[in-house]
Amino acid sequence: MSSSTLSPQPSNKIGLPMFVLMLNLFIALLGQGMVIPILPDYLKQFGAAGTAAGYLVAAFGAAQFLFSPIGGQLSDRFGRKKLIIAGLFLTVISDYLFAIGHTLTLLYIARFIGGMGLGLMVPSVMAYVADSTTTETRAKGMGYLGASMNLGMVLGPGLGGLIAEFGIRMPYYCAAGLGLLATLLSLLLRETLTPEHRQAAGRRKREPFIRQMTDSFRTPYFRYLLLVLVMTFGLVNYETVYALFVEQKYGFDARSISVVITLGAVIGIVCQVWLLDRMVRRFGEMKLIRISLVMTAIALLLMLVKFNLIYLLAVSALFFAFNSFLRPTTGTLIANAAGDRQGYAAGLNTTYMSLGSMIGPLFAGWLFDVQLNLPYILGAFILLAALALTMGRSMRSAQEREIAHERDLAPASQTPKS
Repeated sequence: MSSSTLSPQPSNKIGLPMFVLMLNLFIALLGQGMVIPILPDYLKQFGAAGTAAGYLVAAFGAAQFLFSPIGGQLSDRFGRKKLIIAGLFLTVISDYLFAIGHTLTLLYIARFIGGMGLGLMVPSVMAYVADSTTTETRAKGMGYLGASMNLGMVLGPGLGGLIAEFGIRMPYYCAAGLGLLATLLSLLLRETLTPEHRQAAGRRKREPFIRQMTDSFRTPYFRYLLLVLVMTFGLVNYETVYALFVEQKYGFDARSISVVITLGAVIGIVCQVWLLDRMVRRFGEMKLIRISLVMTAIALLLMLVKFNLIYLLAVSALFFAFNSFLRPTTGTLIANAAGDRQGYAAGLNTTYMSLGSMIGPLFAGWLFDVQLNLPYILGAFILLAALALTMGRSMRSAQEREIAHERDLAPASQTPKS
């Protein structure tokens, strides 16, 4: 068998394929971030405003929620590389349709296609990292992955605002072009799954979405999936109403708000790249998650105290720093418990994250209209409540968990009926 068909062995180093993947994600998320600041003005061409923007976000989130578990299974069956390329290309189509669209219906279709793209791509990317790293380097790999995505999202809005000077539709064309570049770069990636693994996954019957969700209750990492859901729900309370909260409570203008968000995001990126691996080695994944849940909850409560811009910067930095540890560390725990079903596990991870991202903003917006402090109080309470999911007896070894999981998911013809 030629070396080109062999899976690269997990490494203790973050190698060239990983950096290509990071570059691709950076480019893709840069393109997605570029379109954010000009969306309100763009929608004015259609006589639409906040409601339409909300529906567009919902269409994107719903598609990602529905297609993430499908993408995870397909990446186990056909390989990570093919799904990464397919997902990226769908985001290209989405951005191009958004650029040429002249009806709201086409914009909704475009955003749904974009959500499909991320639903297929993100689980495959996470599985690629899990395949390419060892248990010792996995948290570092997940941290690098998150940093590349965050950097793209941080730089994207500013770049989009500059490009919009040449035409309101130009950022969408540029986003499509960047996505196409990322798609082409993905051709340089090596497949991380051997043909044997893909054949074994192909023999498994593809499960309907509802069946996957119910089967997720029996996975050995279900409590980590719940942690992802609850944690995301709590964190988006901060993100959803942050600009409105700071504007009304502190009286800051858009420029000051963007400075706070940008600096906070940069701090998060620095923590993911340079500190995450050291923190995991010092405290371990579970203890680091507990510390981070407590510190992010404290940061949310400190937001309720009004002082000045320096204070707000310090509190935001505290939140972003510990928030940057939570997601990649939880993703590492799921990957470590997933055995050879990395795509399936990554798909469930993204699905539960998407569910939290869909529900959280609804609560945050409603609570903000009732009283502007309530989203942060609820967010802090939820993050502290999530500590319960990190407690309990030590779980069985990864091998035992995977065997039990495979037995639970075996076709009915191979197992006694209950």
